[in-house]
Amino acid sequence: MKVLAIGCHPDDLEVNCFGTLARYIQRGDDVFVCNVANGCMGHMKILPKKLVSIRMKEAEKAVKVIGAREYFNLGVNDLEVVSYDKELINKTIDIIRYTKPDVIITQAANDYMRDHNEVHELVFNAGFMSSIPHYKTKHPVHPIIPSIYFMEPSAGNAFIPTDYVDITETIELKLEALKCHKSQLDWLMEHVGKDILKTTRANATFRGRLCSVSYAEAFLRCDRVLRITPSRLLP
Repeated sequence: MKVLAIGCHPDDLEVNCFGTLARYIQRGDDVFVCNVANGCMGHMKILPKKLVSIRMKEAEKAVKVIGAREYFNLGVNDLEVVSYDKELINKTIDIIRYTKPDVIITQAANDYMRDHNEVHELVFNAGFMSSIPHYKTKHPVHPIIPSIYFMEPSAGNAFIPTDYVDITETIELKLEALKCHKSQLDWLMEHVGKDILKTTRANATFRGRLCSVSYAEAFLRCDRVLRITPSRLLP
């Protein structure tokens, strides 16, 4: 199976679904990782141009930790993600058409910042548009409309999952990948007083208790017409 994870900023996927992506990879599935934004605003002191280079290296390193097949970044500046921007829509469609996923994991709605919410809308729309033969982009049409699972938003506020993935065997790999984002560990501690490693483990423990395992990640299945399959697509 082919899996495409599209997150907003470098480290969003690591926090919310890298344990699941590692499970996919360990069972032999092809996993592709894509960020929409370049992370240019995520530091108290490092200026944007330098920070973009740092965050790309951190993201590439994190992807290698779990063994994903390929990493992409669409290069949008932080705080400038717009779901109806045609150039960005076409870039997202091309990633979908290039990777040909059976399932996409992406941002949930109603997260704490606009960039995340814009990616939610962007991916939903691009997933359908990628299947339209007469809508031309760089890559040929992807003949299916991929199913979508929305990963838990940061802190899980008002998030009611439909599915859980047991990540007990991959929690340490997930945290190892997250540690690659040193610039963000520093930023989140300084900006919002959050130790992201501790809170990520704590949330995985909480979700695990809800489904009777040690650690879990939570997802909301997209239940719109043409997105639903009769079988579970999570590992």
